[in-house]
Amino acid sequence: MYLDHEKFSRQQPRSRRFRKKQERGNAVIEVSLLAPWILFLLVGVLDFGFYSYAAITTENAARIGAQYGAAGASTAGDSAGACPYVLQEALALPGIKSSMNCQSLPLVVTLTPVTGPDGTAASLASVTYQTMPMIPIPGILQGQLTLTRSVEMKVRNY
Repeated sequence: MYLDHEKFSRQQPRSRRFRKKQERGNAVIEVSLLAPWILFLLVGVLDFGFYSYAAITTENAARIGAQYGAAGASTAGDSAGACPYVLQEALALPGIKSSMNCQSLPLVVTLTPVTGPDGTAASLASVTYQTMPMIPIPGILQGQLTLTRSVEMKVRNY
């Protein structure tokens, strides 16, 4: 009785082993072709996350400025008085220092006394933040954004 050693041995037949060695380089080539796209996607996600964080922080800073302006008729247009409060909220953003004056980019704070929709006195706070240069994505993001958020609050009468 003749036994076929290739069937019963633990090793794969010679042709299968040879084929696997040839296919081993395919994974390296696939990864090298996909790596730039994966990196591009990662950078896009990081940029989007930063811009979203900057937009939320700018909105919160405008809300803080409006709260300051709504404290009374004397503060409704006091941009210089609102500046320290807005800076405290925006300190987590790059390029913002506590010693800024809030009158030039990267952070501009403007409080304006206005008439609200119900005819009462209100304060309109506008905060503009210019982001630091990021990695540009052609056709979508140019690398630097200027965000402006405005909040209007009714002035409290004491």
